[in-house]
Amino acid sequence: MHAFDAALRLEPVGTDRLPARFAGHTSADYWNMVGPFGGSTAAVVLAAILRHPDLLGAPLSITVNYAAALTQGPFEVQVLPARTNRSTQHWTAAIVQNNEDGQPQVVTTATAVTAVRRETWSLSDRPMPQVPAPAELPARGFERAMAWLGQYEMRPVSGSIPETWDDRLGTDSTTRLWIRDQPPRPLDFCSLLACSDVFFPRVWLRRATYTPAGTVSITTYFHASAQELQATGPGWLLGQASAQEFRNGFFDQSAQLWNEAGVLLATSHQIVYYKA
Repeated sequence: MHAFDAALRLEPVGTDRLPARFAGHTSADYWNMVGPFGGSTAAVVLAAILRHPDLLGAPLSITVNYAAALTQGPFEVQVLPARTNRSTQHWTAAIVQNNEDGQPQVVTTATAVTAVRRETWSLSDRPMPQVPAPAELPARGFERAMAWLGQYEMRPVSGSIPETWDDRLGTDSTTRLWIRDQPPRPLDFCSLLACSDVFFPRVWLRRATYTPAGTVSITTYFHASAQELQATGPGWLLGQASAQEFRNGFFDQSAQLWNEAGVLLATSHQIVYYKA
């Protein structure tokens, strides 16, 4: 089993369906600084939604709010289809974990929309940037920094992590890089969601200062169909991320993910806490 699939392994709890409950366990393979990699946590929530027996359609959007860091050990995902319309379905979800006293506490909240999408007139207003192919770029290893980084192969194009932490003020917060699971794994909605959160904090690039930072809330929009994900397979994704405002301890980040064919698969927006 691929490490990503193992991290998303869930077992149904009980027979009640309001909300549906799934038991999971944190993965050491996707550990970050003080808890799991946020992208894998979001993917766990989506995996629970996709396993619900009343699921309608495919993921359209998901917002995940990180109320507290998951600790190592078991947790429970609770998902509820709050309303189902003819072509859209609205979800609420939460990850609950026992604290040191054995009391259940919410550590993550989420909302999501799934939808039945039909072919219509379509147009991309965000073409993929012209960049060197993955084979033309060297891989950069970050495995020793945090465990989850070892689960991805990254080939930076521009805007990589500063080589020198000298507090030098940069002129741009944009990063472009090729990324894929390591070892390669066919792309699906959960892995696409995880990839939307792989970018290091924009404040590091803008200030060249190792600043503590963490995502507070991330929203990812899925533009790809299941067929387009299948066509992408285990191939590379080009990721691009940039910030727009750094102010009073928080900054925002916008990101895009294309496959090698230039199809925009997903976009995301997040708000990130940083300690100046």
